[in-house]
Amino acid sequence: MDVAERIAVVTRIKDAIAVRHEEVARVISAQNGSPYSWSVLAQALGAMMVWDAAITVARDFGYEERRAGVLGPLLVRREPVGVVAAVVPWNVPQFVAAAKLAPALLAGCSVILKPSPETPLDSYILAEIAAEAGLPEGVLSILPADREVSEYLVGHPGVDKVSFTGSVAAGKRVMEVASRHLTRVTLELGGKSAAVILPDADLEAAVAGIVPNAWMNNGQACVAQTRILAPRGHYDEIAERFAAAASALVVGDPLDPATQVGPLVARRQQKRSLDYIALGQREGAKVLTGGGRPEALETGWYVEPTLFGDVGNGMRIAREEIFGPVICLLPYGDEEEAARIANDSDYGLSGSVWTADVGHGIDFARRIRTGTYSVNTFSLDMLGPFGGYKNSGLGREFGPEGFSAYLEHKMIHLPQGWDGETD
Repeated sequence: MDVAERIAVVTRIKDAIAVRHEEVARVISAQNGSPYSWSVLAQALGAMMVWDAAITVARDFGYEERRAGVLGPLLVRREPVGVVAAVVPWNVPQFVAAAKLAPALLAGCSVILKPSPETPLDSYILAEIAAEAGLPEGVLSILPADREVSEYLVGHPGVDKVSFTGSVAAGKRVMEVASRHLTRVTLELGGKSAAVILPDADLEAAVAGIVPNAWMNNGQACVAQTRILAPRGHYDEIAERFAAAASALVVGDPLDPATQVGPLVARRQQKRSLDYIALGQREGAKVLTGGGRPEALETGWYVEPTLFGDVGNGMRIAREEIFGPVICLLPYGDEEEAARIANDSDYGLSGSVWTADVGHGIDFARRIRTGTYSVNTFSLDMLGPFGGYKNSGLGREFGPEGFSAYLEHKMIHLPQGWDGETD
């Protein structure tokens, strides 16, 4: 298939996801516990937007170019990398699958998609859509499987590229296994991102913008702003505002459109969050709101939206990715200290700054070692490069940068003085 034919098939996939987005959202909420309203916006329609953005990139991409070389004319080609193993996590399965499948298929690769065994159901819908869209048989294989099968897959010599999203520990193992055959690897791993509130910020706007991001997907999001940095001069007011906003979040049935925080994906995730809450208290942090299981919900792996105050950046709750609805509020003295705390992390995936001066916010953003940053908002744009510094990963997804990861670059030397046409 040429590029135009691939774009036509992928466009049909994108359109079908748009038509079936409510069904996709219901399935994801039922298997993940994601609030339905969030599943519609981020999991289903978000995935559709990823497919659409990848189509835009593929349509405008330069697959071949003539270039003047030192020794003569060159033809530089971008060719499909080959067979891709795409390993997808349980927290945002449809969105992350789109981030890997769309560029890989548009680049001309075949893909083995490996969903998490906790959340395979939405991938069946994707399989139906791909088949109905006319994707040739064998181009996409979907293999829900556990860690043992995943390790076999990423270490197979027939796999040319691995695109993995998951934990740091699993990412390191993927890199180790893939290195046996020098398989190309893209890793999107964890985060412990900081939202920095500067003294001149509009506090009402900051709280309204940060709270949905901090507790998105029940706290199970790698880009969540899980450290909130507040100036000491406004700390008490900021703590009060965030505690009130967190305690007002509606916890309940994920299929109820009014629910803002649902259950975690499994018992182990609930236990992990509750263990970190107990650890934070032992470390000396103060629970400002939450701190346990909702009393009114006797079944389900629920944890109350929890906010810790009086947190030091050396505490484990401030340094380790909890992956649950547990957020830390940290005080700082001046902007130098705020930048130092924001950068003092093993991660570097996301972050934001809140200020009345956007230009100053941009200057502050330039100081933070993280892959994605926002000023007075949170956004993840599918036409820009997304990825992490430090332990947050290797490589980028989205935009031309992410698309290029599924292509190999070939240089063809042409005869000196030749100026003919190429097909």
